Amino acid sequence: MIKGGIGGAKTLTGLRFESRSDLRQKFGSLKDYLINDNVILFKNKPVAYLFKKYELYTKFLDQRKVDWKSIITKKLLPDDVIYVLSNNTLFVVELKFQEVAGSVDEKLQTCHFKLRQYRKLLNGTGVKVEYVYVLNDWFKKNEYKDVLEYIKEVGCHYFFEELPLKFLGLPETQLI
Repeated sequence: MIKGGIGGAKTLTGLRFESRSDLRQKFGSLKDYLINDNVILFKNKPVAYLFKKYELYTKFLDQRKVDWKSIITKKLLPDDVIYVLSNNTLFVVELKFQEVAGSVDEKLQTCHFKLRQYRKLLNGTGVKVEYVYVLNDWFKKNEYKDVLEYIKEVGCHYFFEELPLKFLGLPETQLI
Protein backbone atom coordinates (compact mmCIF):
# COMPACT_ATOMS: atom_id res chain seq x y z
CA MET A 1 0.00 0.00 0.00
CA ILE A 2 1.29 3.45 -0.89
CA LYS A 3 1.82 5.78 2.07
CA GLY A 4 -1.12 8.16 2.16
CA GLY A 5 -2.71 6.38 -0.81
CA ILE A 6 -5.60 3.98 -1.13
CA GLY A 7 -3.87 1.29 -3.20
CA GLY A 8 -4.74 -2.10 -1.83
CA ALA A 9 -7.87 -0.91 -0.05
CA LYS A 10 -9.97 -3.37 -2.04
CA THR A 11 -7.43 -6.19 -1.91
CA LEU A 12 -8.53 -9.06 0.26
CA THR A 13 -5.64 -10.75 2.03
CA GLY A 14 -7.69 -12.90 4.36
CA LEU A 15 -11.11 -14.21 5.23
CA ARG A 16 -12.61 -11.82 7.80
CA PHE A 17 -14.74 -13.05 10.67
CA GLU A 18 -16.98 -10.86 12.77
CA SER A 19 -18.62 -13.82 14.48
CA ARG A 20 -18.82 -17.55 14.08
CA SER A 21 -18.96 -17.84 10.30
CA ASP A 22 -19.30 -20.43 7.61
CA LEU A 23 -16.15 -20.85 5.51
CA ARG A 24 -18.18 -21.90 2.47
CA GLN A 25 -20.01 -18.57 2.54
CA LYS A 26 -16.75 -16.69 3.13
CA PHE A 27 -15.05 -18.25 0.10
CA GLY A 28 -18.20 -17.83 -1.97
CA SER A 29 -18.17 -14.10 -1.31
CA LEU A 30 -14.66 -13.59 -2.70
CA LYS A 31 -14.08 -12.31 -6.21
CA ASP A 32 -12.76 -15.07 -8.50
CA TYR A 33 -13.56 -17.77 -5.91
CA LEU A 34 -16.37 -20.30 -6.21
CA ILE A 35 -17.34 -23.31 -4.15
CA ASN A 36 -18.67 -26.32 -6.01
CA ASP A 37 -19.63 -29.03 -3.52
CA ASN A 38 -16.37 -29.34 -1.55
CA VAL A 39 -14.09 -27.90 -4.23
CA ILE A 40 -12.73 -24.36 -3.88
CA LEU A 41 -12.16 -22.88 -7.32
CA PHE A 42 -10.12 -19.78 -8.12
CA LYS A 43 -10.76 -18.45 -11.63
CA ASN A 44 -12.50 -21.76 -12.36
CA LYS A 45 -9.45 -23.86 -11.41
CA PRO A 46 -9.45 -26.13 -8.35
CA VAL A 47 -7.11 -24.77 -5.67
CA ALA A 48 -8.40 -26.47 -2.51
CA TYR A 49 -11.05 -28.61 -0.90
CA LEU A 50 -13.19 -27.63 2.07
CA PHE A 51 -14.60 -30.15 4.53
CA LYS A 52 -16.69 -29.83 7.69
CA LYS A 53 -16.63 -32.22 10.64
CA TYR A 54 -17.49 -35.76 9.38
CA GLU A 55 -16.61 -34.89 5.77
CA LEU A 56 -12.94 -35.15 6.73
CA TYR A 57 -13.54 -38.89 7.09
CA THR A 58 -16.15 -39.55 4.40
CA LYS A 59 -14.73 -37.35 1.63
CA PHE A 60 -11.02 -37.02 2.37
CA LEU A 61 -9.66 -39.93 4.41
CA ASP A 62 -11.85 -42.58 2.76
CA GLN A 63 -10.67 -41.42 -0.68
CA ARG A 64 -7.08 -41.97 0.47
CA LYS A 65 -7.95 -45.37 1.95
CA VAL A 66 -7.06 -44.18 5.45
CA ASP A 67 -8.72 -46.43 8.04
CA TRP A 68 -8.92 -43.98 10.93
CA LYS A 69 -10.08 -46.65 13.40
CA SER A 70 -6.79 -48.51 13.06
CA ILE A 71 -4.78 -45.31 13.67
CA ILE A 72 -6.57 -43.30 16.38
CA THR A 73 -9.11 -44.35 18.99
CA LYS A 74 -11.61 -41.51 18.68
CA LYS A 75 -12.80 -39.36 15.79
CA LEU A 76 -11.81 -35.73 15.87
CA LEU A 77 -14.46 -33.44 14.43
CA PRO A 78 -12.90 -30.20 13.23
CA ASP A 79 -14.93 -27.09 12.54
CA ASP A 80 -13.42 -26.94 9.06
CA VAL A 81 -10.59 -28.48 7.10
CA ILE A 82 -9.04 -26.88 4.03
CA TYR A 83 -6.85 -29.09 1.86
CA VAL A 84 -4.70 -26.85 -0.36
CA LEU A 85 -3.50 -28.51 -3.54
CA SER A 86 -0.46 -26.30 -4.26
CA ASN A 87 1.27 -27.09 -0.97
CA ASN A 88 -0.31 -30.49 -0.25
CA THR A 89 -1.33 -29.23 3.17
CA LEU A 90 -4.38 -29.95 5.26
CA PHE A 91 -5.30 -26.97 7.44
CA VAL A 92 -7.48 -27.85 10.42
CA VAL A 93 -9.36 -24.63 11.17
CA GLU A 94 -11.06 -24.12 14.51
CA LEU A 95 -13.18 -20.99 14.99
CA LYS A 96 -13.27 -19.89 18.62
CA PHE A 97 -15.43 -16.92 19.57
CA GLN A 98 -16.07 -15.99 23.19
CA GLU A 99 -17.92 -13.22 24.94
CA VAL A 100 -17.58 -14.64 28.46
CA ALA A 101 -15.06 -16.96 30.13
CA GLY A 102 -15.88 -20.58 29.53
CA SER A 103 -14.88 -23.96 28.17
CA VAL A 104 -13.14 -22.55 25.10
CA ASP A 105 -10.36 -21.36 27.42
CA GLU A 106 -9.27 -24.93 28.02
CA LYS A 107 -9.97 -26.13 24.49
CA LEU A 108 -7.19 -23.83 23.25
CA GLN A 109 -4.74 -25.88 25.29
CA THR A 110 -5.54 -29.06 23.35
CA CYS A 111 -4.13 -27.99 19.99
CA HIS A 112 -0.85 -29.93 20.32
CA PHE A 113 -2.65 -33.22 21.02
CA LYS A 114 -5.06 -32.66 18.15
CA LEU A 115 -2.27 -31.69 15.75
CA ARG A 116 -0.46 -34.87 16.76
CA GLN A 117 -3.58 -36.96 16.09
CA TYR A 118 -4.22 -35.40 12.67
CA ARG A 119 -0.57 -35.92 11.69
CA LYS A 120 -0.81 -39.51 12.89
CA LEU A 121 -3.90 -39.98 10.69
CA LEU A 122 -2.08 -38.71 7.62
CA ASN A 123 1.29 -40.29 8.30
CA GLY A 124 2.52 -41.99 5.15
CA THR A 125 0.22 -40.06 2.79
CA GLY A 126 2.65 -37.20 2.13
CA VAL A 127 0.02 -34.68 3.23
CA LYS A 128 1.28 -32.03 5.66
CA VAL A 129 -0.97 -30.90 8.51
CA GLU A 130 -1.30 -27.48 10.16
CA TYR A 131 -3.62 -26.65 13.04
CA VAL A 132 -4.97 -23.10 13.24
CA TYR A 133 -7.37 -21.18 15.43
CA VAL A 134 -9.31 -18.15 14.27
CA LEU A 135 -10.05 -16.23 17.46
CA ASN A 136 -12.11 -13.17 18.19
CA ASP A 137 -10.71 -10.16 20.05
CA TRP A 138 -11.84 -11.63 23.39
CA PHE A 139 -8.60 -13.65 23.34
CA LYS A 140 -6.41 -10.54 23.09
CA LYS A 141 -6.82 -10.08 26.84
CA ASN A 142 -3.65 -10.36 28.89
CA GLU A 143 -4.99 -13.46 30.64
CA TYR A 144 -4.59 -15.40 27.37
CA LYS A 145 -0.95 -14.47 26.83
CA ASP A 146 0.39 -17.76 28.23
CA VAL A 147 -1.95 -19.97 26.21
CA LEU A 148 -1.27 -17.99 23.01
CA GLU A 149 2.49 -18.44 23.57
CA TYR A 150 1.88 -22.14 24.14
CA ILE A 151 -0.08 -22.48 20.90
CA LYS A 152 2.92 -21.13 18.95
CA GLU A 153 5.48 -23.14 20.97
CA VAL A 154 3.82 -26.44 20.09
CA GLY A 155 3.66 -25.67 16.36
CA CYS A 156 0.06 -24.55 16.06
CA HIS A 157 -1.16 -21.18 14.79
CA TYR A 158 -3.72 -18.53 15.62
CA PHE A 159 -5.09 -15.40 14.02
CA PHE A 160 -7.51 -12.78 15.27
CA GLU A 161 -10.72 -12.23 13.29
CA GLU A 162 -9.26 -13.47 9.99
CA LEU A 163 -7.65 -16.37 8.19
CA PRO A 164 -4.98 -15.03 5.82
CA LEU A 165 -5.15 -16.51 2.32
CA LYS A 166 -1.36 -16.22 2.03
CA PHE A 167 -0.94 -18.36 5.17
CA LEU A 168 -3.03 -21.06 3.47
CA GLY A 169 -1.10 -20.71 0.22
CA LEU A 170 -4.16 -19.49 -1.68
CA PRO A 171 -4.34 -16.57 -4.13
CA GLU A 172 -5.32 -13.21 -2.71
CA THR A 173 -8.23 -11.52 -4.42
CA GLN A 174 -10.54 -8.52 -4.16
CA LEU A 175 -13.81 -7.94 -2.41
CA ILE A 176 -16.90 -8.48 -4.52
